[in-house]
Amino acid sequence: MSPRLALVGLLLAVSLPACAAAPERPSVAPGLALVPQPVSVGRPEGSAVRLDGGSAILIGPGQPEEIQAFAGQLREVTGLPLPVRESGEAAITLDALGPSELGREGYLLKADGRITLRAHTAEGLFRGLQTLRQLLPARPGGQVSVPAVDISDRPRFAYRAVMLDVARRFVPVEQVKRLIDQAAQYKVNVFHWHLTDDQGWRVPVEGYPALTGVGASTQAGWSGGPWFYTAQEIRDVVAYAAARYMTVVPEIDGPGHTAAAMASVPELNCSGRARQPYQGFDVKVSVLCLKNTEAVGRFVSTVFREVSALFPGPYLHIGGDEVPSTTAADYAAYIRTAGAAVTANGKRVIGWHQIGEGPLPPGSVVQYWAPDGEDSDLVAKALAQGAKVVLSPADRAYLDMKYDAGTPYGLRWAGFVPVEKAYAWEPAEMLGLREEQILGVGAPLWSDRAYRDSTSLPTSHEQYPEPSVYLDHMAFPRLPALAEVGWSSADSRDWEGFRSRLSPHAARWEAQGIGFHRSREIEWTG
Repeated sequence: MSPRLALVGLLLAVSLPACAAAPERPSVAPGLALVPQPVSVGRPEGSAVRLDGGSAILIGPGQPEEIQAFAGQLREVTGLPLPVRESGEAAITLDALGPSELGREGYLLKADGRITLRAHTAEGLFRGLQTLRQLLPARPGGQVSVPAVDISDRPRFAYRAVMLDVARRFVPVEQVKRLIDQAAQYKVNVFHWHLTDDQGWRVPVEGYPALTGVGASTQAGWSGGPWFYTAQEIRDVVAYAAARYMTVVPEIDGPGHTAAAMASVPELNCSGRARQPYQGFDVKVSVLCLKNTEAVGRFVSTVFREVSALFPGPYLHIGGDEVPSTTAADYAAYIRTAGAAVTANGKRVIGWHQIGEGPLPPGSVVQYWAPDGEDSDLVAKALAQGAKVVLSPADRAYLDMKYDAGTPYGLRWAGFVPVEKAYAWEPAEMLGLREEQILGVGAPLWSDRAYRDSTSLPTSHEQYPEPSVYLDHMAFPRLPALAEVGWSSADSRDWEGFRSRLSPHAARWEAQGIGFHRSREIEWTG
């Protein structure tokens, strides 16, 4: 698709449960720079909590083992020793054995002379910890004080994603982790990893070693490589994300956007000969030879089986967008083959909304990416098959769209996407959808034009900054805006309130070395 932080441990696969509905009339108190906006924020007349070298954390008996790691995050952001106790008095209490009514991600946070953070699960406690971090100073050291608050919170949607395209511009593992850390602070719980496209194949497949031997030799504007992640690196990223309660959803795009695969596997071409690796910038340049049903079926089955083994989460993204010169029958046959391969490995299908044209297995999800309500008929076809929808409208949610004419990176085929436009839209008002048909929202960050002066094709590799420079500039401040769209109730969101709450986050981003875009829409402080 084109004209498209630190904890350790806890190796687990995170599922995405349904979220209980938030109260219709949230109570929102002014004066706190919290993003996403919680369901209910009270400002009692109690005492602020002052933390110092003598403060401790209480984790009572029977708590999940992983919440011990949360103390380390609090030490990092406060600069205080904060020893952990299992009994006695403490300035901070962490309790993951709270009422079941809080659900998987809900939490209660109260500060009144002392801080108490309660949830029903360690995951809920982690979400609440991100709110607590925003009540603490941006930098460790000096006076540490938390204002008196009484917060009750839970997410609106179960699926809140950031997507990273590493096929057009390869991103090293440490910078992938950095984005995961940044997103987790804003309660994003899905990392959608776009691993394959025309310009590169980034995941190893033992059954087809040429996919990384040949297919990883290019990216948009470059040749050389190889640029791919080893199986161990992928497991490391999956574990890293899981420790932040983030599910990794791998995407293996097809039957279009497959030039890297077709350069690696000759039988995927109708000629029986491998094509040349592609390092250009065009889209709609490739489609698998769907007449070679046996070869394509064998390829899809092998790749999906091996990828499923590397990614323990519930979803496998099959792509499905932009397939030039493909008949409806051939396309439907591919979606049927891909869907069967996904379900055979115990996964749920997710794909771009075009897969609504094909037969979908039960439990499928379509990710809507078109701007201005286009292709609503394809979404309707998917809904008729029982699918749910993740909303990523390009003119609102695409992080690779330019903020304005002065943005050095990115594209503008879906129009400019300033911060207000990324924030001020309502998922339940799109495409005539009902709330229960929406699984969540996703913020795709494509890498088609991850270089300076992107209004024209690059003439030098010197135009390409480090990937993290591009990611920071395009994701911040829009990723927090979209995170609030996915987490907060519609009644609690308004642009003016968001602007005022977001402004102080500049100090946090500066402290973390995030090179964000200082949009003129925000009166930044810090």
